[in-house]
Amino acid sequence: MTADREIQDEELMGIAQDPEQALRLRRSLRTIAGATSLDPALREMASEVLSGRADVKDAFQDPRYTEAVFQRLHEMRRAAEDQTYAERQQSKGQFADWDARQQAELDRERAERDAPVHGSVEGKRSAQR
Repeated sequence: MTADREIQDEELMGIAQDPEQALRLRRSLRTIAGATSLDPALREMASEVLSGRADVKDAFQDPRYTEAVFQRLHEMRRAAEDQTYAERQQSKGQFADWDARQQAELDRERAERDAPVHGSVEGKRSAQR
């Protein structure tokens, strides 16, 4: 993404139900924005939301973007239906590997997000005790 600014998780709380969901939504938007295999309209939507130029609620209601999402879901469903048993098993293994990497990255981001800020008032109080 070439934007100078990227929204923070807090800016997604209008649609996310909690900080964890906001983190996952922002990560998903990053993935979509960088996925060259996806429809340009989807990548544009994700980039616009991440940069703060578009509100996430408005983007999710824009007919250009919703049509692109439904088209992609249709393609995914058709591809899944056309898979052989062996291909499904291979896909499950690949997904498990991908999911483990994603979980590790999420854990790292959570730790960064939840880490105490050095130099904060609370940190100074703890150091004085």
